[in-house]
Amino acid sequence: MTTASDFSNRSSPPPGRFNRALLRLFMKHAQVTDVETIAEGFRLITLESPGFKGLDWIAGQKVQISMGSAFVARTFTPIEWDARAGQTRILGYAHGSGPGSAWVEATTRGDECDVFGPRASLNVGSIADRCVVLGDETSIGLAYALSRQGPESQLPSLFEVNSVTSAHEVLARLDLNGAELFERAQNGTHLEDIERRLPVLAAGGATFVLTGKASSIQRLRRTLSALGVPASRLVAKPYWAPGKTGLD
Repeated sequence: MTTASDFSNRSSPPPGRFNRALLRLFMKHAQVTDVETIAEGFRLITLESPGFKGLDWIAGQKVQISMGSAFVARTFTPIEWDARAGQTRILGYAHGSGPGSAWVEATTRGDECDVFGPRASLNVGSIADRCVVLGDETSIGLAYALSRQGPESQLPSLFEVNSVTSAHEVLARLDLNGAELFERAQNGTHLEDIERRLPVLAAGGATFVLTGKASSIQRLRRTLSALGVPASRLVAKPYWAPGKTGLD
């Protein structure tokens, strides 16, 4: 991931000129061509750029969108990529007060932004057998992208969510079948409900793709290992953790 520390030791022009130079060098200028609010906190955002044309994209890859500076960016997982038209779509979820959530909530058609990527994030290209997605609201876009890559339209997915009602609206809009929702409980008992579903899925020989909250990934990964699921069938990427930035 490109961060401010990647460039902090270089001699440079004044900060404003340096920032603009970095944006031109590393990022693709894009325009927001469509925004659709599909549930509370969730927005489908379409981005278009000549720089997107002809690019190869694999489900699970990420883009980073500048929050007004080359030194501040937030990561999103494209749900689809049209290399011919130079368009991509992301499912944005505003779940905090940081710059990424603020951008998801405020961006509108006609806005412009700078985008870095697509680039590697999750290594899911080699998964040849059935896969199961474990995650949360930030994982729904990935599940959608993966479901469009294979012959199965019903991709088994288990999501912990703040609002089952809102998440159901998103699943319906995306026509994402095969997902189960578990409303978060303060004491974490919803994770026990998810764990009760894992033995059957593990016995089926699936590969598990774990994304979303770091602590939930750690717990579910331990559960799957205890069930005998080998490391070769576990693909994990924490997207966020409370009070931390820099994850993707």
